[in-house]
Amino acid sequence: MTDDLPPHPALLPAGFTDLLPPDAEAEARLTETLTASFGAHGYQRVKPPLVEFETTLLAGSGAAVAEQTFRLMDPESQRMMGVRADTTPQIARIATTRLAAAARPLRLAYAGQCLLVRGSQLAPERQVAQAGIELIGPDVPEADAEIIVTAAAALAATGIGEVSVDLTMPPLIPALLGDTSAHAALVRALDRKDAAEIAAHGGALSPTLLALLEAAGTAETAIGRLAAIDLPAPVRALADRLSATVAAIRALMPALRLTIDPVEFRGYRYHTGVALTIFAPGRQAEFGRGGRYLCDNGESATGITLYPDTILAVAPRPALRPRLFLPAGTPAEAGARARAEGFATIRGLAAAADDADEARRLSCSHLWRDGRAVPLEG
Repeated sequence: MTDDLPPHPALLPAGFTDLLPPDAEAEARLTETLTASFGAHGYQRVKPPLVEFETTLLAGSGAAVAEQTFRLMDPESQRMMGVRADTTPQIARIATTRLAAAARPLRLAYAGQCLLVRGSQLAPERQVAQAGIELIGPDVPEADAEIIVTAAAALAATGIGEVSVDLTMPPLIPALLGDTSAHAALVRALDRKDAAEIAAHGGALSPTLLALLEAAGTAETAIGRLAAIDLPAPVRALADRLSATVAAIRALMPALRLTIDPVEFRGYRYHTGVALTIFAPGRQAEFGRGGRYLCDNGESATGITLYPDTILAVAPRPALRPRLFLPAGTPAEAGARARAEGFATIRGLAAAADDADEARRLSCSHLWRDGRAVPLEG
């Protein structure tokens, strides 16, 4: 019976995969490109641990990913630990503890792997790569804009020249509705962008909600429509902050493609201000998302997480080192010189019947012959 057969040695749990050559190196190069771009904009790298105590990992904004967090018992302390499902809460912890005395605004960058309890139908992977930045300190439109522009510049450095940034204001609808639990049917209608259902369940707020629904579109069009809607003062302040953020972005990167969806608030449970998602125009690919939130001590911060795996599928492949076969007996200094010139050297461990054939067998593009690297034909 097949049930009695041992599992195949390459079988992995659902949502996990081996990344093989040359994809693993391509992903590493792409991540290096992203973090180098972050560093050029003043964001300093930190490296939080993969596992933390559950009480700290899931505190504050970390509570939003509690359902996606793997737990395990620490055999030393006998305390429960969690494997991170998102890096942002860890950066917030570092900023408010280890770096509490550091000057603000504090700019931090990170890159690493995260583990999810479950994937989604569109994204079944449960081990995901993240690379991102967090700006801790001033709650101003210019900070929101900097995060967005820095992320767009990092994507451009990978060869992705055009992106679309969708801006939202997650607190806006809750501020307008009050207790959203009392408006469950209306919240579902807003989630589905169902105008008929919004009108049926919105009561006195229906005209305002429908106007907000109609306001979605390109940034300039949406801002004009938002300005014309009669909103209560607290909600107007949120709409104005969205407008000010667009103006700050335009001052830094005028050509960046921006859209606004004023009624979108699902999936942003811990965001307290402007939130964003970066897409590839004309594709379903989501390059990253982020927004403003509060650290555990109440300090304001904003950030964005980019997804190298998704970016790698769209971006031009980073150039990898050409592979140069060094036949057995090639002097060591020849290999050193070739590596300095940008080659990855593959040394023959024994004499081959035909060096060119051996080079091709080992996926080399060049062969060391007569004191130089010679391109292989065919």
